[in-house]
Amino acid sequence: MDDSSQMKTSYHRIATGATAHAAQLAALAEGSRLRTLSPRKGLDFASNDYLGLAGSADLRAAVADAVAAGVPVGSGGSRLLRGNHEEHEAVEAEAARHYGSEAALFLATGFAANAALFGTLPQRGDLVVHDELIHASTHDGMKLGRAGRVAARHNDVQSFADAIARWRAGGGTGQVWIAVESLYSMDGDQAPLADLHALARAEGGWLVVDEAHATGVFGPGGRGLAHAIAGEPDVLSLHTCGKALGVEGALLCGSRVLIDFLVNRGRPFIFSTAPSPLIAHAVRHAIRLSAAADDRRAALSARFDHANAQLAARLGVPRTGSQIIPVIIGDNGLTMRTGAALQAGGFDVRGIRPPTVPEGTARLRLSITLNVTRDDIDALVDLMAGSLAEAA
Repeated sequence: MDDSSQMKTSYHRIATGATAHAAQLAALAEGSRLRTLSPRKGLDFASNDYLGLAGSADLRAAVADAVAAGVPVGSGGSRLLRGNHEEHEAVEAEAARHYGSEAALFLATGFAANAALFGTLPQRGDLVVHDELIHASTHDGMKLGRAGRVAARHNDVQSFADAIARWRAGGGTGQVWIAVESLYSMDGDQAPLADLHALARAEGGWLVVDEAHATGVFGPGGRGLAHAIAGEPDVLSLHTCGKALGVEGALLCGSRVLIDFLVNRGRPFIFSTAPSPLIAHAVRHAIRLSAAADDRRAALSARFDHANAQLAARLGVPRTGSQIIPVIIGDNGLTMRTGAALQAGGFDVRGIRPPTVPEGTARLRLSITLNVTRDDIDALVDLMAGSLAEAA
């Protein structure tokens, strides 16, 4: 009996006399949707460490220097109590300069940043129109807020406009917030930011751009795909620090008024212990490393161009033009079995299933980083082609 079958049997046994939680776990296992933690092993085709900075000597040295200089590991409290450290203010100033905004706010995670943003800034009577494929953290943030919310078809500007028009026709008079990712985390495609910004401006609203997977990879100095509009007062951008920057945390960048409002009204910010000053120091150094990493970005671009070309030629996978390449299989069980075969072959590739992605679109999400070579990519594609052919 394999591990999956054992888990199904175990949860079914527990569910007969235990809790609704066990019953739900049993149902997830039955549908090949049960999540489990597994250690990292094999070649990295799963992480978001796009520039290979997470384990770099430069970041290790920056942290060691900060420890030697006495920068504390813990903050000791929330930012509004005694937890505010000069390293927090320094990274916020660095981020505002680099990403071209008036101000910035540092939070512990991208999830916390989206929860604070969407739970705080859109007001009662406002409307958030979001792309249907936007991050889960945005959905949870909107649930915390008081504004209305509606999904628009993926990357369809007319769908956004139609949603706003329907709301206005129904009596909506508040502000409009258009929420998108600049580069989508599970599909690897880019949002039509210029057109969406024009729509937000025409409505007198805001465009909120989650740059999580574009930060460090795209734009001059790794400033992201929204760099051309980042300084506009009606644009708010989120730059996560745990992906291409190689550290952790998130930076909300926008106007001083919006940042100050978050400091005063953003409950996930106000009532959370401040991020580690040591991590804030590392993030500030990582921003500078990213700004000077044109060689890394060029190498990464060449690598993901090669991966896109190989997957298109061998498996007919549509090119994304980015470092994120989904190989959509559809069936949950087949997706996980194929992922397991790749992992057994020495490649860390993870299967992604609903509800993370829409029903019927279970996939292997390939993430191309500088932690792998062209030869590694070729070997992965060879094994993937063979595994899928055997399963067909």
